[in-house]
Amino acid sequence: MAAKLRLLIADDQPLMRAGFRAVLEATGEMEVVAEAANGAEAIAAARGCRPDVILMDIRMPELDGIEAIRRLPGHRVLVLTTFGLDEYIVEALRAGASGFITKDVPTEELVRAVRVVAAGDALLTPAVTRQLLDRVARRLPAPVGRGPVQLAELTDREREVLELLARGMSNAEIAEALVVGDATVKTHVSNVLMKLGLRDRVQAVVLAYEIGLVTPGGIPPS
Repeated sequence: MAAKLRLLIADDQPLMRAGFRAVLEATGEMEVVAEAANGAEAIAAARGCRPDVILMDIRMPELDGIEAIRRLPGHRVLVLTTFGLDEYIVEALRAGASGFITKDVPTEELVRAVRVVAAGDALLTPAVTRQLLDRVARRLPAPVGRGPVQLAELTDREREVLELLARGMSNAEIAEALVVGDATVKTHVSNVLMKLGLRDRVQAVVLAYEIGLVTPGGIPPS
């Protein structure tokens, strides 16, 4: 029998934590091993129980979720938020989050989100990635330590793959566009992430917008 996924829920609302706990533990494959009411508690709990996935609210007292994520490198974090906090979502992704869900997400989507993040994947679907970054890209501050020098390390094909990622295309769509196999696309994506020092495709998309490789709307600048 497979071990249950170990979860930490960090949210300053007790009823919200209870609701997420009930839904996730009802699957029979997940166990909430700790709860936290603020970022400081989340850090202490995560270091103590080493959860597989942390569900992290952004706006919490004492220490917010974004700073907590920054102080928990290596942890898989699923951000709990609302669409009204776009700028915080981008900052959370930069800090190291693996994706985000809204607090009113349907039960089945919440469960799927936890499974995806636990598997080491980024949660944001291509469509959601595109919608999110199109709405906030113009407000992104100038990037630090990235730019043409880093992109110079990519091959022409890898740069092309990065552009397609940033347009919100899935691996299957990229494979079709480039007329290559899915395995080849996965290899290119892995190479892009490694060369740019990024954790997942979500961070790659954020970077592509930051450095102007693509512009809002997903169109490469002329």
